[in-house]
Amino acid sequence: MDKTLEKRKVGVLPNRKRPRVDDKDGVIHHVKEALDEYREILTKLLQKHDSESNQQVCLRPDIEAAMCQRKKGHLVNTRKQLGPISGVKVGDEFRNRAELTVVGLHHKFRHGIEYMKKDGKILATSIVNSGRYANHIASPDILTYSGEGGNPRVDPKKPKDQRLERGNLALKNSMEEGTHVRVIRGINRFEVGTRAKKSSFRTYVYDGLYIVDSFWQEREEFGKLVFKFLLKRISGQPIVTWGKALDKSKKPTVSKDIVCKNDISEGKEKMPIRVVNAIDRASPPAFIYMRNVIYPDFFKATRKGGCDCLHGCLESKSCSCVMKIAGVLSYNNTITDKKSLIYECGTTCKCSSSCKNRISQHGIQFKLEVFRTKSKGWGVRSRSYIPRGSFICEYVGEILQDKEVKQRRGFVIDATRHGNVGRFVSHSCSPNLFARSVLHDHDDVRIPHMMLFAEKNIPPNQELTYDYNSIVGDSNGTTIREALLDKPSGVAPNII
Repeated sequence: MDKTLEKRKVGVLPNRKRPRVDDKDGVIHHVKEALDEYREILTKLLQKHDSESNQQVCLRPDIEAAMCQRKKGHLVNTRKQLGPISGVKVGDEFRNRAELTVVGLHHKFRHGIEYMKKDGKILATSIVNSGRYANHIASPDILTYSGEGGNPRVDPKKPKDQRLERGNLALKNSMEEGTHVRVIRGINRFEVGTRAKKSSFRTYVYDGLYIVDSFWQEREEFGKLVFKFLLKRISGQPIVTWGKALDKSKKPTVSKDIVCKNDISEGKEKMPIRVVNAIDRASPPAFIYMRNVIYPDFFKATRKGGCDCLHGCLESKSCSCVMKIAGVLSYNNTITDKKSLIYECGTTCKCSSSCKNRISQHGIQFKLEVFRTKSKGWGVRSRSYIPRGSFICEYVGEILQDKEVKQRRGFVIDATRHGNVGRFVSHSCSPNLFARSVLHDHDDVRIPHMMLFAEKNIPPNQELTYDYNSIVGDSNGTTIREALLDKPSGVAPNII
């Protein structure tokens, strides 16, 4: 086989540079970047197609966006491979099939079975249960998957018996070799339209690794023979709770708000934070944007010691920082276990900046914007999808210079004159964010950093909120409301 053709088959683009990634955290960063870039390209294409609605569109916008990104060499995990994909976690959700290609989870835009050649055999790498075939889910851990070929539901031609070739043969070989297959499940989401009519759309959730247990043939609808494959989920993987994971959400929408400021941080954040308003002519209250908290005069941010880990910090006794949090890495998978206090590695640690125990200190990683709400003043939302457990931002302000702060195990943050985007995050009794106290530049538990994290998967353009009455801090049981001075006038919403 021609070598160029072979490369193209496995998804490697000749003569194009791919992002250099040297560690797992770097891969996760590139996966997020690739998805953000893809969604921006898709938004622009949708706007373009809407303005050119009378012209014939040759390619679906979602696929066209991925092809544009591929031409730039900006796709990640482009080589087909067996097993897990770097930067993609069980439970991660994707808006369409093209996003699976962008992150390298499943490279085919339409076919449900992907495979690769290894040691002279083709083996299945991943399957997508999209609902196009009559597949049966006996339980969350067992899937009966229909083979590919001659589907009358999508192919108007006369139905033919399926053959043991291509994807069907790959699944059979995977059963014989005992190799793992990635399973992506398509799910229907519902939203209520303007006239109280329900409309649905499909997203895709990575459900983890499966083995092919057995296969057989049976005569299905339209009288054709089809292959059936019984797949069983590998134990020990994170559990996807489908009842909770499939919360109702809104379709991504293109904001029509008027931009009244391009970057409220004035270049101090890595990503610009724009301010938009489609309600009235109001502007946000004046304040000085700061990336870091301002400590009182009596306090000096120093760290006494750090870990000696040279190859990353793991869940073991070898890392002194991890041992401070009961020997369990706070950022392992997600931090929705909500430990009361998180010790990140700091300036005195020997581990690299890409260490798994350095998350919140790297700053904002998502494109946020401040927007005017109809009834609660100003709020914050993300312009991109946010996975559950992701770091959002720190609540920044001035630590009050009060004698009480010196004596008690507590802290009070005033964001009236100095603050960051966190000052605009509103309260809700059903929040999608939670707060945690974090130490990384000093060891004083009286004055930790207050960091906000995603409670759940958050779609684009959904307001970010947290519960002011939830507990944050150490054993003192301080609530967020007690930790923050009354939020600035015009910023604090009414309690919902």
